[in-house]
Amino acid sequence: MTMDTQRGRTDPRTARRPKEVWPAASGALRSVWLERARVAGESIAYVGQRWPTTVVVWLLIGAALALPAALYLVESNLSRAAGEWQGRPGFSVYFEPGLDASVSTGLAARLRAEPDVSGVRLITPEQALAELRGQTGLRDAVEVFDGLERNPLPVTIRATLALGSSPDRLLAIAESAGMQAGVAEVVIEKTWLERLAAIRDVIRRIAVIVAALLGVSAVLISAASVRLAIAARLAEREVLALVGADARFIRRPFLYLGFLYGIGGAVVAAALLAAALMALEAPLTRLFASYGVDLHLSGFDPMFLGVLLGCGAVLGALGARLAAAQSDRPP
Repeated sequence: MTMDTQRGRTDPRTARRPKEVWPAASGALRSVWLERARVAGESIAYVGQRWPTTVVVWLLIGAALALPAALYLVESNLSRAAGEWQGRPGFSVYFEPGLDASVSTGLAARLRAEPDVSGVRLITPEQALAELRGQTGLRDAVEVFDGLERNPLPVTIRATLALGSSPDRLLAIAESAGMQAGVAEVVIEKTWLERLAAIRDVIRRIAVIVAALLGVSAVLISAASVRLAIAARLAEREVLALVGADARFIRRPFLYLGFLYGIGGAVVAAALLAAALMALEAPLTRLFASYGVDLHLSGFDPMFLGVLLGCGAVLGALGARLAAAQSDRPP
């Protein structure tokens, strides 16, 4: 007998790794997933057996999710629709009277070369007077110009910003045009931008407030529903606690239940939004057509639906976690 054998050491060349180590770990992992699948199946069965209560919970959570989601769709479509109705941003350049025509034509050519400018229109004093004559309500005022020897209206350039260009770029181009010799005034037509920004800001703030309030409502609805399930299975929870089950194992079925409530509510919210869009499609099409704009609503896409389902699942699980934590407290 060698010295290593006497000390209880094993020759690594002849040692064998036990075969049951990896199979045991794999079996444990498989059993964990099988247990979770069993709990998920029981939760689905519980929801199906009590479908009247489940439908009510789904409708309540769906209504809570549908309103902020609808406000998001309104806010995301408002900018495009308002832009098509009001026209693109731009500015007008007014020249000093009696200026040489080469100055205005040169500036117009320079503006046409700008990549952020989509259209440039040079208006002579005669064209400006003709436009005033064609406007109802201004004919009496235009008659004053007939008694003058010379047309007092200045040469004007109207430039339109290209689609996708920023308002800062509009300001930069307008300031550059205002430094041209012979330019009397530059008027930036940004009223619609200010109105649009104000409207979008109001809708965005309302959406955040409504989402916060109704999100809390969805959590409380899920918590109240899960508490009923906890009360119905109180004896089962006590037995599991007596045999040594930990808190996570006891809470898991109710967390899955809250998750199912949230997912179902999100599906109901998506269905409500789809029904609302279908009901409003015909009148919206007529409204847009009266302004010469085709109806192209955006935002209701797979990404939007995925976010809606995720929010519903998170809110439902939070409500279930709240209910389970309250049930663990001693009376």
